[in-house]
Amino acid sequence: MSSSADWRKLYPFSSHFLTLPEARLHYVDEGSGEPVLMVHGNPTWSFYWRNIITQFRDTHRMVAADHIGCGLSDKPQQYNYCLQQHIDNIVQLIDELDLQDINLLVHDWGGAVGLGAALARPERFARLVLFNTAAFPPPYCPLRIRACRIPMLGPWMVRSFNAFARPALTMATEKPERFTPDVCAGYLAPYDNYANRIATARFVQDIPLSQSHPTYAVLKQIEQQLPTLSHLPIQLIWGGKDWCFRLECLERFQTIWPAARATIFNDAGHYVVEDASERIEPILRDFLQPEPLSRKTEALP
Repeated sequence: MSSSADWRKLYPFSSHFLTLPEARLHYVDEGSGEPVLMVHGNPTWSFYWRNIITQFRDTHRMVAADHIGCGLSDKPQQYNYCLQQHIDNIVQLIDELDLQDINLLVHDWGGAVGLGAALARPERFARLVLFNTAAFPPPYCPLRIRACRIPMLGPWMVRSFNAFARPALTMATEKPERFTPDVCAGYLAPYDNYANRIATARFVQDIPLSQSHPTYAVLKQIEQQLPTLSHLPIQLIWGGKDWCFRLECLERFQTIWPAARATIFNDAGHYVVEDASERIEPILRDFLQPEPLSRKTEALP
């Protein structure tokens, strides 16, 4: 791995911490204006949002949280690493910072977490932007993720060999040239030993593949309540070559929110914010205006 200085220059943000009962939650809080709250998934962290933070901190208050166990947050070994707990943590951050008129950006597991928080505090949210995510019980689970769920063996592989975050550096992108040594070092830096990879493993274990899994009911309730957010402006941005959160997930959101605006980058993968950063910026800049342009579905090469 490259030295910390290599990735730190890509992440030149001050650290802030919210003290929760069992751990400290790290977050970035840059700029001022209408807040943009960014919620990452697994196995990333607020580093994933670094370009968007830099692009918009002159006009907005950019807040990006690291889930407990992720990024620069504490990584307790005895902790309730489940969806509802992550939702509760984001809700507490929203309340502590007194965020109003929130523009929510979510990716991967961040969709269920961030939308769960929006449903808990709907009066505080102004707009929603979803990147390759889901907020309903998974309709499928790719084999390469199922392998990481094999009892004992899966978590051991993830925690001993970083067999989730490291493969994602090539498997989650269609633009490998963008994953320079410094970028790769940034994604891997928080997950540099067995103990620090606990949340990476627990997120995978929290995927509910049956109704008996406790998180299944949480996801089902979120899905049932999603139509209550349909009055908000909603932008869906998808990497069309994502093998995990495939276009079926986008289409499911379009069924729930028929008025949502959608942009598909046909040459981008799961890490769509990495693969299409410079093309996403003007879409967001328009969408974050008080009255965005007419909503439509775009498919871009």
